[in-house]
Amino acid sequence: MPSPRPHPPLDAVWEYLAEVTSALGVGLESCTVDHDSPVSAYVALDGEFPAHPGRDTALLWNELHGWAAAVETHSGEDLIIVRYLGGNTIAPPAAQVARFVNALRENGDPDARHTPPLPRPPDLTARRPLASRKDIGPAS
Repeated sequence: MPSPRPHPPLDAVWEYLAEVTSALGVGLESCTVDHDSPVSAYVALDGEFPAHPGRDTALLWNELHGWAAAVETHSGEDLIIVRYLGGNTIAPPAAQVARFVNALRENGDPDARHTPPLPRPPDLTARRPLASRKDIGPAS
């Protein structure tokens, strides 16, 4: 019997992005997902980081390194990564990602990495159902 969801891993990425964008107070429409390998995502953020005034900000995610905060260049070149969240999972709870962004907004230097973490295996398909997640509350 064919699956009603043709791309369960990508569905899991979008579900996770919905959790993260909700915690950040931005809409899912601020996201894009690149389906190439490694799968990656871009989340446009509101506001700027004090250490990088006048630059648009974003979160980047990929299935090997997890989350990174970045700023846009003025020339339209690649984004400049300013910090990596790190940790032991590529998909930490949405609240942890929001704390990472808030720390960058408040003091510009959260307890985060300047270099990418070692590649970690993808774990999104093993995530617990949203309704059982205590860190984000009940699913709607």
